Amino acid sequence: MKIVIVFLSLIFPATIFAQNQVVNGVDMGNIMQLMQKMQTCMAKVDQTEMKAFEVEAENLEAEIKTLCQEGKRKKAQKKAVAFGKNAMKNPAIKQMVKCGEITKGMLPEGSEPSFEESFDFSDIHVCDE
Repeated sequence: MKIVIVFLSLIFPATIFAQNQVVNGVDMGNIMQLMQKMQTCMAKVDQTEMKAFEVEAENLEAEIKTLCQEGKRKKAQKKAVAFGKNAMKNPAIKQMVKCGEITKGMLPEGSEPSFEESFDFSDIHVCDE
């Protein structure tokens, strides 16, 4: 579930800034238009695929937690990396990333990691998260 929450928080970062009157020179009217476009885009995401992804992520999280508790850190890390690579190929995830890019430019540069970076476990160990 943690993986799904991280994923969703990366897709919707602009909603945090929608309360401000001006964000990077974009007024509230523009923000609302962008959010409407994003909502329309998100309606195209295959919900069956997303539910399957969520179940897979929850199962993987439990498996990784068990592996970490058993001291099988290398195996846990390998599974996390493989999951991240597979997530990038999932059509529903690709669509959500595309929808998230609609709001690009509303946030300060470097304020949020990219979607790809959020599933890149090469610099950190999944058991330490």
